[in-house]
Amino acid sequence: MIFKLDDELAKEYLAECLDHLSAIEADLLVIEKGPAVGNEVLVDRVFRLLHSIKGEAGYFDLVKIRDLAHQLEEVLSLIRSRKIAPTSDDIRMLLCATDRLRELVQNAGQSNQAEIGDIVAALGKWRADLPGSKANGTLASSEARQGARIVRMLLVEDDFASRLLLQTFLSRYGECHVAVNGKEAVEACRSALEQGLKYDLICMDIMMPEMDGREAVRQVRALEESHGIFSSSGAKIVMTTAVEEIKEVIHCFQELCDAYLMKPIDLAQLLSLMKSYQLA
Repeated sequence: MIFKLDDELAKEYLAECLDHLSAIEADLLVIEKGPAVGNEVLVDRVFRLLHSIKGEAGYFDLVKIRDLAHQLEEVLSLIRSRKIAPTSDDIRMLLCATDRLRELVQNAGQSNQAEIGDIVAALGKWRADLPGSKANGTLASSEARQGARIVRMLLVEDDFASRLLLQTFLSRYGECHVAVNGKEAVEACRSALEQGLKYDLICMDIMMPEMDGREAVRQVRALEESHGIFSSSGAKIVMTTAVEEIKEVIHCFQELCDAYLMKPIDLAQLLSLMKSYQLA
């Protein structure tokens, strides 16, 4: 579902983006003055805010805002996982990219026609030259070649009919486990990680008894990080929601979910997401 930019929800999103960008700039300036190792909380906050801007941009088809936020998020993921330690000049580049992102948000109606190739290329080149980034690429391509590996999925849904439909569909593409609420989902992820495994895809309903989807996502991401798995390499989490719960999805991006689907679920859209994640 795409919302129009004159909708109240869009106005709230754009105002929230500007608040996020102000917080990001302030945090980056603090990080610039000291080693990133001493600023883990700030780095994590910047990462989450960028992820939120990127995820929410999809609601309004703001492609350039989404793409630039994604490039910035990729750099922050390397800093967050301590694969790199940015210099003052590196932080300045991130600040310049953040300024460009602010310009796009302030002119959201024309943002899809904006040229961002220069700043995207600069961020991409910087990442490519950093220690560990090539190794990550090698690992990713190595994993991609493991075509025989079974895709592991977790379906979290309290409605029986929806659960049956999605379980039947997902089981075509790998091993699909089921949880009926957020608490069960967290325990399933905990058990998998303790066995040295992880889920590749989690379809998470938002409104559920005992523990809702947003809290479950937060706890799943915390579990992954406790095992050294950051969200960029963790499970792809797709929220499933009814239209009236749409504002809850926005908050879920701050907990590091990856995408959303509106109910009733369009299986073609779900398959498209799975293909984009190389899971089908």
